Amino acid sequence: MSTTRPPLPSPSTNPSKILNPIVLSSLLPQPHRPLRSFAKNFHIRCELRSFELRGASTTLRIGLFGFEFEEREEGVPVSLRGDEVSLAERIAAESDAIELRSITWRTFEDGFPNLFISNAQGIRGQHVAFLASFSSPGVIFEQLSVIYALPKLFVSSFTVVLPFFPTGTFERMEEEGDVATAFTLARILSNIPISRGGPTSLVIFDIHALQERFYFGDNVLPCFESGIPLLKNRLQQLPDSDNIVCAKVREGDQRIVRIKEGDPRGRHVVIVDDLVQSGGTLIECQKVLAKHGAAKISAYVTHGIFPKRSWERFDHDNGGRPENGFTYFWITDSCPTTVKEVKNRLPFEVLSLASSIAASLQI
Repeated sequence: MSTTRPPLPSPSTNPSKILNPIVLSSLLPQPHRPLRSFAKNFHIRCELRSFELRGASTTLRIGLFGFEFEEREEGVPVSLRGDEVSLAERIAAESDAIELRSITWRTFEDGFPNLFISNAQGIRGQHVAFLASFSSPGVIFEQLSVIYALPKLFVSSFTVVLPFFPTGTFERMEEEGDVATAFTLARILSNIPISRGGPTSLVIFDIHALQERFYFGDNVLPCFESGIPLLKNRLQQLPDSDNIVCAKVREGDQRIVRIKEGDPRGRHVVIVDDLVQSGGTLIECQKVLAKHGAAKISAYVTHGIFPKRSWERFDHDNGGRPENGFTYFWITDSCPTTVKEVKNRLPFEVLSLASSIAASLQI
């Protein structure tokens, strides 16, 4: 006896989700007969349907806190903002997934920090980042206080973005008694509390010496980025640029710069370094290149520190006179105080780290 049974009932689903029918052939017992008696031509036609469980859609959100410091008036931090666009705002503009959060930066009468994280309950379960600016020793403590507090607010993950690691040039001991403060700051950052999602991610741009990665402990995950891609993008607009390798030799307190590779004659030469302080080495390099026939001389540094307004030493070349100065001097916005000081001043041009930081936050 041959019998064809109708398809098994199935829940109502989207017809577009129906897969191709599958026919299963099997020997099933005849009705009302012992189990040992089977029909040989019994077929069942089954339709397998896929079911999709739709939940509430969620979007990865990153809460970004920032500290950008200009000066102090009567012990109160003054924001760089005003009519300026801060680095934190530029980062948030790079992605809809990044939203700015606020912190109230105040001080008590004795000068110690009086801090408040707005809507602390609202960042529970969120990915949180803090944009730090260790521009001077006087502003580090209050930022560390917030950095240590944020992971304990039950956040999903925590990232500290420190574009400029300020003690990077003090990474070694040359004689007994020297204090390697790069190691000290690395130890402080290594003790940031672990968040719900695990160790803190620490993003640093163009650290002075790569061996400093080993100064950090296991409670943080250092991520070393570079601003050089920004320079490469900018150089694509300058078809006459070229690379020359210079070597710096120290003789006592003197810095002697020599050309090691390349011929600068008739070329637009770009000097590249990780940071600049007084600028003595860059100026010596400019003089050597101009003496050897460079047509134009420009410079790039990721971190324009320029203590005591030393940026004033750098002049514009006034239309192609390399012995007088630089055609371009590119810096990033890793040091916000410098960015404001050199705004609209030739030869300086600021390349923003905003897109690079936004990308690192979404790894």
